[in-house]
Amino acid sequence: MEDILRPIYQERASQANTLGILLLEKKKPNSPVTDNFDVILFIIVKDAQEPWYVKHYEFDDQSAAMHIVDETLLQKWIDTSSYRRAVEWVINGSIVFERNDYVTDLKERLRTFPTHTRDLKKAIEFAKLIRSYSESKDLFESGQFLDAFSRMVHSLHYLARLAVIEKGFHPEVTVWNQVRRIEPEVYKLYQELIESKEDIDKRVQLMILAVEHAVSVRSRTSAKHLLMLMGKEGPWSFGELKIHPEIQEYALDLSSMVEYLVDKGLIEVVPQETKGANIYHRMYQAAPIR
Repeated sequence: MEDILRPIYQERASQANTLGILLLEKKKPNSPVTDNFDVILFIIVKDAQEPWYVKHYEFDDQSAAMHIVDETLLQKWIDTSSYRRAVEWVINGSIVFERNDYVTDLKERLRTFPTHTRDLKKAIEFAKLIRSYSESKDLFESGQFLDAFSRMVHSLHYLARLAVIEKGFHPEVTVWNQVRRIEPEVYKLYQELIESKEDIDKRVQLMILAVEHAVSVRSRTSAKHLLMLMGKEGPWSFGELKIHPEIQEYALDLSSMVEYLVDKGLIEVVPQETKGANIYHRMYQAAPIR
């Protein structure tokens, strides 16, 4: 396979802005990691005119997908888990070319998983989990049990990814295989929701309690990225928080996350006078650690 594709990637390797090239082959008939292509050719470049360029090939009844990605976009995918396949391609792909040990160093950074990146990823998954769990609970209380079940499945996926990140790993596409190995308690919740013989409303009701506990015990560590940022200054208006560049990756779920942390006493509300009588701006600050 590599011999067939060599003319294609050698042309790219000769270009000065190419930092590294990885190759990943399909290992089983149904392969979501490679989008069911027989091989992925992943090329990392700098200063690309197009941040992400994709081209498909066919040869000898086999298929290949070439992805050329700017290093800035790839770093965003790594930091936010917004395209987990690409992270797997870097982790599991074979290096066929690299400039100045670029890919070797990148693989090592992914293996060590720096604290700042881990905290950001936890905050992103935690914010999604809070919103999804709250929606599931609201749907359950209004008697919409099928919709509540659907949202609870999503909630458990966010919890699973959060649990994987806590253990120092990047969530993979096949996240439940990871969770079964490294966080069996969360995997058991998923099994109980999906495989139980109880009526759907009973299953969701039990999961609401279980997820509520799982979220509560993770609150401070999962929200560390936000709490550390808020601790540097303050108090903050919600508008100031929402537009802060470090929060953009979870800004859409920030409102429900902040309200949850206020309820848990991890964020304090600081009333600020307005021109209106008995009307106050609601400001926020990180609560001191007790």
